[in-house]
Amino acid sequence: MDKTYQLLHSVFGHHHFRAYQEEAVNAILAQKDIMMILPTGAGKSLCYQLPSLVMDGMSVVISPLLALMHDQITALSAFGIKAAMISSMQSPQEIQESMQACRKGELKLLYVAPERLKGESFLNFLQSLSINFFVIDEAHCVSEWGHEFREDYRQLFRLKHYFPQTPIAAFTATATKIVEQDILHQLSLANPLIIRAKVERDNLTIKAEYRNSNGRDQLLSFLSAFQNESGIIYTLSRKETESLALFLNTHKILARAYHAGLPTEEKNETFRAFLNDEIQVVVATVAFGMGIDKSNIRFVAHMSLPKTIENYYQEIGRAGRDGLPSSTLLLFSNSDIVEHKRRIGEQPSSEYQKVAYEKLDAIAKFASSQVCRHQQIASYFDDTILTCKTRCDNCIDGEKQSVDISNESLKLLSSVYRTGQRFGLQYVVDVLMGSTNEKIVQNGHQSLSVFGIGSDKTKTQWLTIGDRLMELEALKVGEYRVVSLSEYGAQIIKQRLHVSIHAKRLEERQKVKKAKKVVLGTFELSIFEKLRALRSEIAKENGIPPYVVFSDKTLKEMAEKLPHDKEAMLEVSGVGEVKFERYGKAFLELCATLA
Repeated sequence: MDKTYQLLHSVFGHHHFRAYQEEAVNAILAQKDIMMILPTGAGKSLCYQLPSLVMDGMSVVISPLLALMHDQITALSAFGIKAAMISSMQSPQEIQESMQACRKGELKLLYVAPERLKGESFLNFLQSLSINFFVIDEAHCVSEWGHEFREDYRQLFRLKHYFPQTPIAAFTATATKIVEQDILHQLSLANPLIIRAKVERDNLTIKAEYRNSNGRDQLLSFLSAFQNESGIIYTLSRKETESLALFLNTHKILARAYHAGLPTEEKNETFRAFLNDEIQVVVATVAFGMGIDKSNIRFVAHMSLPKTIENYYQEIGRAGRDGLPSSTLLLFSNSDIVEHKRRIGEQPSSEYQKVAYEKLDAIAKFASSQVCRHQQIASYFDDTILTCKTRCDNCIDGEKQSVDISNESLKLLSSVYRTGQRFGLQYVVDVLMGSTNEKIVQNGHQSLSVFGIGSDKTKTQWLTIGDRLMELEALKVGEYRVVSLSEYGAQIIKQRLHVSIHAKRLEERQKVKKAKKVVLGTFELSIFEKLRALRSEIAKENGIPPYVVFSDKTLKEMAEKLPHDKEAMLEVSGVGEVKFERYGKAFLELCATLA
């Protein structure tokens, strides 16, 4: 058997390569520069870990995140692969030990942060080693046109100067054609093989809906399908991460907040607890999750609109990395767009500011559109795919019915005008509904002709109609969220123009509906849970995250097949010789009692 295939099975436990992996592995073995754009969860780590084992020497992996490096090294150790990192997380003694292991040729992979390559002494140290190739992970960070540009990544052009004969393999999950070309230019890759996989994540169901109030009822409905499953919920503000985590805990969902303002020890503890399945949910700002290697995340929810489609695609990509069915939910409203525009507007005027507005416009259109969501994401990344048919809300729901709100729009726009165009939408809606709160009485607005003419609708419905008028740019939002009429808004009043909205947006939610449970396969859930319990026990004993022992996908196959001996166990995807020797016997014994 070819050595590559032998290691694929004995170390990684796979019987065959996934799409695009073999092409990348062969190119690296042929000492070529490569640029690979592969969706999250499609197996890019194997593309460089496997050739490193086949080749003489050591591979250097440049990664932007310390947590990810630590994660990868833990996972490699479970495969019996010697790896280490050099980072600011370590003591001088630990760094010296890693460097000594490099000099002795004991390591196959060394992980370093990009800022290390600024120092001449570190580059000289690397020149003294036998390096077979460099890996640049999250390569979109090189490009100023990408969504997560990092200044330290600009130093990576030096690799070709110091190591002209050493190949470079660059990997990312998110790159438009413009970003791809910028990466190739910045890294000076020599006649590289470019592998661009299909963008579509065929195990993800994507859903987006307008947020009602704070969206928490919608979130609870979504989460009801994921009892005891792991997930990430993204919010726009640090304050919201903490209040939402508290809210979820009151509903018996184990959750913790994570944002850049928390003490490092608290963030590390939350990260560790999440990896080890001790908590179910992390409620986070975008500070959490880039490159997170946890394979059994079953859902990702956004409580507000992300800044760009790149951000959104990368964040939802953290769900279902093991290939099992997973779900995503995006809740949004026009106020999210207003807030993003405000933040962009605070930046110095430049070409990048213009691009930021364009990217915001793209994600806003994506959220409110009625066409296949997978197809839209693919199109954004210059890919072409068929409609998903069953894996996004737009394809599942079909054509959305619209209702006429011309009369309601007239009432709301007239109320904005009559109150002097100097109040927020909430206040205008209170006037419309005939509220006699202190502020309205003080302003004498209970005497206006529009006072109380909207009592036939709920406050939520009026706010939704207001959102619709903002989307149509009939209403403008200014400083302190004051709403005023645009030229188009004035035309709606004067010319009695037609305005419509999707009927579903005005439906009142009577109660939280339970979402349909996501089915993972044709096996008894009780067997799967017993295998999960054993995995947790072994993980705890070894001080590693449960998914590093075996992934959910491997446990699912184990639950279906209930292998009875070593040969049958090695047929299960994800079980190789190394992992069988470490953990296989305990699982075989349990399978025997469950058969």
